[in-house]
Amino acid sequence: MSSAPTPPTSGPAKIRLRHLLDAKERGRPFTMLTAYDQVSAQVFEAAGIDVLLVGDSVGTAVLGYSSTTSTTHQDMLTFTGAVARSVHRPLVVADLAFGTYQTGPEDAVRHGVELIRAGAEAVKLEGGHEIVPQVRALVAAGIPVIGHLGFTPQSVNALSGHRVQGRETAGADQLADDAIALQEAGVSAIVLELVPAAVAARITEVVAVPTIGIGAGPDCDGQVLVWQDMAGLSGFEGRFVRTFAHLRGQLQTAAEEYRAAVTSRAYPGPEHSFE
Repeated sequence: MSSAPTPPTSGPAKIRLRHLLDAKERGRPFTMLTAYDQVSAQVFEAAGIDVLLVGDSVGTAVLGYSSTTSTTHQDMLTFTGAVARSVHRPLVVADLAFGTYQTGPEDAVRHGVELIRAGAEAVKLEGGHEIVPQVRALVAAGIPVIGHLGFTPQSVNALSGHRVQGRETAGADQLADDAIALQEAGVSAIVLELVPAAVAARITEVVAVPTIGIGAGPDCDGQVLVWQDMAGLSGFEGRFVRTFAHLRGQLQTAAEEYRAAVTSRAYPGPEHSFE
């Protein structure tokens, strides 16, 4: 019996970090959506989404937490594994949960290794200059890193709520400096959240790595949304969100029709029963 590896089946090429950089250089916007389970991950893969983010937003979007700071590392391992096992083409990125990297490089690497073992192909963490040592340590350990600047949800208490960042000159300059510091530390891309469009465009121009916007205008190299917001399932209607479907209403209608069919004994019928 031959020991040669089985040739790969034909189909779309696996998305790697280098493809995001190539997209930036070619001026072709790429797409990222959050995904937390098998069904959403496979649907988005079929739709051609380039990057799936297993975000710590799973805490607020799925687990009922009031803040992403309640999302645990074990939560991230569980949902990262579910997504990674379910898809082949998209790049899978996982968030480092609150408290898993702020304490220093050693903790960052330990938790990053566990996310990679769970199936992540890169990890994301929030912050600028203050997390450069963690970024350097992760990259040195062979773990690709994506940065996150602007509104950083894990710092919602310190930022006094969900507020646009970088509106003042000093704040905009700080974001640009942080982006350059992250790039020099070795990040492969940077998420910009709730940042004025002009500031995001400036950062996208000055850094060589791709930027990914969420509430950061049209000039970022890629865009990301929480999938339940994108699909009109969460009910969240923030200014930066465009809903591309209205699944919340459709799901409610389906549930109401199911309830009516059961209570009227219209379901299950003979065609749904066994002899």
